[in-house]
Amino acid sequence: MNVDCYNLKNYDFELWNYIHQEAIRQEEHIELIASENYVSKYVMYLQGSLLTNKYAEGYPEKRYYGGCSYIDKIESLAIKRAKSLFNADYANVQPHSGSQANFAVYSALLKPGDTVLGMDLKQGGHLTHGSSANFSGKIYNFVSYGVDSSGEIDYKKLSNLSKLHNPKMIVGGFSSYSRFVDWKKMREISDQIGAYLFADIAHVSGLIIAGIYPNAIPYAHVVTSTTHKTLAGPRG
Repeated sequence: MNVDCYNLKNYDFELWNYIHQEAIRQEEHIELIASENYVSKYVMYLQGSLLTNKYAEGYPEKRYYGGCSYIDKIESLAIKRAKSLFNADYANVQPHSGSQANFAVYSALLKPGDTVLGMDLKQGGHLTHGSSANFSGKIYNFVSYGVDSSGEIDYKKLSNLSKLHNPKMIVGGFSSYSRFVDWKKMREISDQIGAYLFADIAHVSGLIIAGIYPNAIPYAHVVTSTTHKTLAGPRG
């Protein structure tokens, strides 16, 4: 891993040394956390390219800054490829993180105080699915569902909770759940109470593209993913 292609060692030795030591740490340890995946040399090149100099607030051909013609082409290419990979009709590639993407979904479809069902953090959920330590648990009224004795999502209890609490949204997704999610069943439970089904597929999106994990897009009203983790792309 080349950490000195611009002679940073001579320019700022202290900073270079920290990066050098981190490179050694990454190369000498096996990383098994999805969000700590390794990117390719092409991703590292693009992350450090001159694109960092450009503001591109807005959307392709609807920017608040001039000089965005090539940025528009790049973003449009990313949208086209995302739609193709996930077999989706629409895609937005602008969020800087999965948490930002999830916040955008909540902000668009919910009002503060709305009731939402999300997977319990202790049983495999994610901080943005209603944890009291996260904005989601502070702004919205989250009710947790979990797994049964076999480790599978307890769909029967989820259905009962949905009828009891009548949430405006059900969040399907996780950060540490090793089973397949039955997206069809999740949608059926959502439809029985007229709730949105929001699928956060960040941890399995690469497996979905590879065809070895069920795709949530045919069933969920809205889907989010990160670009790192099992996609092994840049953080976003």
